Amino acid sequence: MSIKNKVTALFKESKELSVKEIADKTQASKQMVHIVLNQLLSEHFVEKLGRTPKTIYRLITESNNKVSDDSGFYITENQREFLNKNSLVVTESGNLLEGVDAFEYWCRQRKLPFAKTLDEFIQTKKKYSAYYHKSGIVNGTEKLKSTKGYSKIWLDELCYLDFYAIERFGKTRLGTLLHYAKQGQSKFLMHLMMNEIENRIKEFVRVNKADAIAFVPPTIRREVQLMKYIQSSLHIAVPVVEIKKIGGIIPVPQKSLSKLDERIRNAENTFAVTDQRSFKNLVLIDDAVGSGATLNQIAGKIKNKKVAQKVVGLAVVGSFKGFDVISDI
Repeated sequence: MSIKNKVTALFKESKELSVKEIADKTQASKQMVHIVLNQLLSEHFVEKLGRTPKTIYRLITESNNKVSDDSGFYITENQREFLNKNSLVVTESGNLLEGVDAFEYWCRQRKLPFAKTLDEFIQTKKKYSAYYHKSGIVNGTEKLKSTKGYSKIWLDELCYLDFYAIERFGKTRLGTLLHYAKQGQSKFLMHLMMNEIENRIKEFVRVNKADAIAFVPPTIRREVQLMKYIQSSLHIAVPVVEIKKIGGIIPVPQKSLSKLDERIRNAENTFAVTDQRSFKNLVLIDDAVGSGATLNQIAGKIKNKKVAQKVVGLAVVGSFKGFDVISDI
C-alpha cells in the first residue's frame, strides 16, 4: 500500500490528524507526509486548520466537499483574474483563502453552483462600477450631503477606497481584510491590507495636494490598534495633525449608536483638535465610514480652529447605504 493510500485510510478512520501522528502511524518521514498532504489539499480531500507549529489536517466530508452541480467548471483567465482581485474569505476556523479557492469555498458553504454564481458575482460588481472614479476611489460626498440630520457639512469631500460590503455577496475583499484585521487584532492581515491600500492612499494625498494629514484615533482599547498600524505604515512626507480622543470613562463606539444625532453628538464630544499650525489642504483618514458623523464633526473642529482651509475625508471602506444603486433593491 502506498503512503498516500495509508494516509487516506487514516483520515477515513480518525477524521483529524497532525503531521506527527501521520508520520508515527505510517513510519514515513515528515517530508514525505507533507508531500502527500499537499496532494490531498489540492484534491480537496482534507483541509488545513491552524498555523505552524499548531496545525491539524481534517477530512472533508462528501457533503461539505460538494461544490455544486457543476463541479467540472471551467475558469477563464479573465474570471480567474477577477476572483484574484475580488474574492477573499476567512473561514470559521481562521484560514485565509483567496481567489478561486475563496469563491469555491464560499459557494460550497451555501451549496451554490459555482459557474452560475460566479456569473452573478461578476454582474453584481458591474452594477457598482458607476460609483467608482476612474482612479478606483468611491466618492460618497453626495451621500453625505443628502443625509438628513446634519446641521452643516464640514467635509469638502468624502471618499473611500472600496465599499465595505455589497448586496448578496457580503463583504468585499478589502472589507473582509479590514474586518478581521481589526476584530482579530491581526498584524498579519493588517500587513496584507496595507499592501493593497498604501500606494492608493499616497496617491490620493498627492492628487488632493494635501500639505497635512490626520488620522481618526481609535475608540476601543486594543493591544494592536488598526488606525495606529495604518499611521505607522504610511510614510508620507507631510505634517500629521494630531486628533485626540477624549470623553467619559466608558468608551462608546459609533457602531453601537443607531441614531444619526447620537453619532453626531458622540463625535462632537469625544474628539479634540489642539494643533495650532495652519494648513491649506488636509486629508483626514479613517478605517471605515458609515454615517460620516465622525469625519464630518472632526472636519468642523479643524476648520473652526483654522487648522486647515479644506478637509477631505478618506476611509479604507464605506457603507453603500443611501446610494441610488441600493435604493431599488
